[in-house]
Amino acid sequence: MTSKTALCDVIRTQADAIARLADTDLSIPAERLAGARRILLIGTGTSQHAAELGAMMLVHAGIDARWSSAAQFARWGAPLREGDAMVVITHTAETAFALTCREQALAAGVPVVSVTGIGSGWPDAIETVERERSETYTASYTAALAVLAGIAAHLGAEQYGPQALRRTAEAVRAALADPGIDEIAFPARSLALIGAGPWGVTAREGALKIREASRTLAEGFEAENYLHGSAVPFGTADGLVLLEPARDPDGLVAALGEAARLEGITVHALGHGTDDLPPVLAQLPMTARLQLLADRFAGIRQQNPDVAIVGAWAEKQLWTLGAPTA
Repeated sequence: MTSKTALCDVIRTQADAIARLADTDLSIPAERLAGARRILLIGTGTSQHAAELGAMMLVHAGIDARWSSAAQFARWGAPLREGDAMVVITHTAETAFALTCREQALAAGVPVVSVTGIGSGWPDAIETVERERSETYTASYTAALAVLAGIAAHLGAEQYGPQALRRTAEAVRAALADPGIDEIAFPARSLALIGAGPWGVTAREGALKIREASRTLAEGFEAENYLHGSAVPFGTADGLVLLEPARDPDGLVAALGEAARLEGITVHALGHGTDDLPPVLAQLPMTARLQLLADRFAGIRQQNPDVAIVGAWAEKQLWTLGAPTA
C-alpha cells in the first residue's frame, strides 16, 4: 500500500485501538445499562451500522436490544418509557439527530451511555479514539464496536470479553498485513457487496466507505434482499463481492455468486480466516479489508478519500437540520 492519505494512516491504527479498549474498564457504563428492560442503540450512517451490530451483541446477553437510525427515532420513534435505556453512538458528538435523541433520553430520565471520540466532554460518554482526520471514518467505527462488545460482556455475553477482543485485534492486524483484496477488479459501472446476517451489515458499511472514499457507485446488501429484486439491474459492467460465503448456513451467498457469474457479473469471494471469533467480532477484520479496498479505489480514481462531503452536500444547513434547539 503506497497511499499517503490520512485514511490509510488511520486504518492502520485500528488493531492497537481495539487492543487498548479490550483492557478498558467498562463496568460503570455497563452498570448504567444493567437492569434495563429495553436498550435502544442509536446512530447515523456508520454509527448506525455500529448500533446494528451492537444490538446483536446485547441480544446475546439476553437483553431486549433494538437499533434505530437517529433520524427515524428522533422524528418517529415510540416514546421512551420506564425501563428503557439508550446508547447513542456519534464519533464527533455533533451529529444532529443523534444529539436530539440524546436530549430526548435525558429529558425522559432514562439511563444514557454515549460512545464518542475523544474530547466530547459528555459525562455519559465512553471516549474511544482521537477525532479522525479523514471524513471517511474507520477507526472510530471499529473502536465503537470494541466498546459495545465490552459492554455486552459485562452484561452477560462472555464471548465478547477481553480475550476475544485481543484475538480480534490480532485478526485485524493480520487483515491489514494481508488483506487479499488485490484481485477485486475496479468495476466499469458499480460494485455490490453482499453478506448474510452480520456480514450484511458489513456489506453496507463497506459500500459506504467505497462511496465516501472513491466516489465509486457501490451498494451493500443482506443476501436475501439482493435476491428479492435488487440484483435485477446488475449486469456485465458491474462487480459483486461475496462476504464470507463459507459461513452462510443456508448457502445463499454462494448461490447468488453462482447466479451472478451466469449473468456475466464479475464475482469475487472475500473471507477473513478468523474462525475462532464470534461472528459479530469477525466483522472487524473484514471491515478493515474493505476500508483498504476503499482507499485503493480512491487511488485508482485519483480521489481524495479524506474529503468525502463537498459541494452542495456540504452546506451547513443540511447538517444542522434535526439538531436540538436551545
